[in-house]
Amino acid sequence: MWIADRWKDYQVIDCSCGEKLERWGLYTLVRPDPQVIWNTPKTEKGWKKMNGHYHRSKSGGGEWEFFDLPQEWSVNYKLTIGKELTFRLKPFSFKHTGVFPEQAVNWDWFSKLIADAKQKNPERKINVLNMFAYTGGATIAAAAAGANVTHVDAAKGMVAWARENAAVSGLADAPIRWIVDDCVKFVEREIRRGNHYDAIIMDPPSYGRGPKGEIWKIEDNIFPLIELCSQLMSDTPLFFLINSYTTGLQPAVLSYMISTALKRFGGKVEASEVGLPVSSNGLVLPCGASGRWTRID
Repeated sequence: MWIADRWKDYQVIDCSCGEKLERWGLYTLVRPDPQVIWNTPKTEKGWKKMNGHYHRSKSGGGEWEFFDLPQEWSVNYKLTIGKELTFRLKPFSFKHTGVFPEQAVNWDWFSKLIADAKQKNPERKINVLNMFAYTGGATIAAAAAGANVTHVDAAKGMVAWARENAAVSGLADAPIRWIVDDCVKFVEREIRRGNHYDAIIMDPPSYGRGPKGEIWKIEDNIFPLIELCSQLMSDTPLFFLINSYTTGLQPAVLSYMISTALKRFGGKVEASEVGLPVSSNGLVLPCGASGRWTRID
């Protein structure tokens, strides 16, 4: 398992009865987590004194209950390459805060690949495509490492939030293209334009809709999209990353899809669960899976 264990401003304190107790900077939140199917004693004091609690409804969805929590606040993460990222947090619908902290393990991985490639050839432009890019964690990690990034998400509000994160991370003037679009249609247009990328990142939802009502269902659409993306790869690609929070897409499935679609590039494929350490008991909370392709020179 790839474990995001370098956070200073984030911590999973405990997890029990379908929920996790987390520290986000100065504030503690309790949020539901479907992986937490065990029932252990809630002895940590944060269970009784949290700043926010997301209550899931039996009929679906849920709502926040707040106790002395600001509308917005920030946390920082320092990459292994030494660059510090800043994220503006705000609890919003369906339990989210604006950051998937487990993805830090991938940010460290690909930011080093980018930084090393730039060190070998400072004049090289490394073009990265980040799809389903949400609030821009991967975008600003890649930009901080020296890449030119194209950030694509169907939600206008998420793209605006990502731009805020770039600005507070000192990357307001970084070479980032901000695109509000359906990811599949964007890729199809980029193929027709003859554009290419040295690295592709995708973090697709299990189910979603594009800006014009396009339906996305990961089991039906993910492999055709990976095949399309293979047509966007440059002659000397650097890496490919896909994340999954869908139960059926286990690491072996991600590995098989990437190996099949990117076969002509050679390289190395690996896949694993990603997780977050739990400070109260030393265990690791699983948080989905990632598949990685890396070029071998």
